[in-house]
Amino acid sequence: MFSIKNLLIGIAIVILTAFVVVYGILTFYPKPKYEDYCGKNLWNLDNEAECIEAGGVWLEEGQTEFIDEEGEARPVIKENQCQPPSGCQTRYDEVREPYARNFFIIATIIGVILVILGALLFDLDAIGAGIMGGGVVTLIYGSGQYWRYSGNAFRFIISIIGLIAVIFLGYWFNKRKK
Repeated sequence: MFSIKNLLIGIAIVILTAFVVVYGILTFYPKPKYEDYCGKNLWNLDNEAECIEAGGVWLEEGQTEFIDEEGEARPVIKENQCQPPSGCQTRYDEVREPYARNFFIIATIIGVILVILGALLFDLDAIGAGIMGGGVVTLIYGSGQYWRYSGNAFRFIISIIGLIAVIFLGYWFNKRKK
């Protein structure tokens, strides 16, 4: 039987389950910090001496371009600004990609387990649906971490697998209810 109370409980379980999983992963598997590769926030430094001391590159007034970490000439958007040192973003991205892939794998495993547990173990619809929803949110968040690094073929395969799994679970769950 539908009730607003059960709906709200289910929504709360979805949100809190996703928080527990995501922050649990981040607690035991912290993400790489930008500052470890590119120094502190250099964009806010408006003094050339502070910029150079922090390891940055100062963009002079009247300078129209600078060389980025790939060795390409880029236009200066704002004069008298501190830029991160050359190559730092590349080094940061080199450690972020495997981190994002591993986060995706961990979140996928936990998300699938939560969806299965929610479908099988909880007779109360609000709790089962909430746990399943938390699993789905975990899957989406985990995919989002790796999405920028993956190609279209990977995205297509993950999307197809997700669609098939949701259709199967929806069919199985509704058939079980009857």
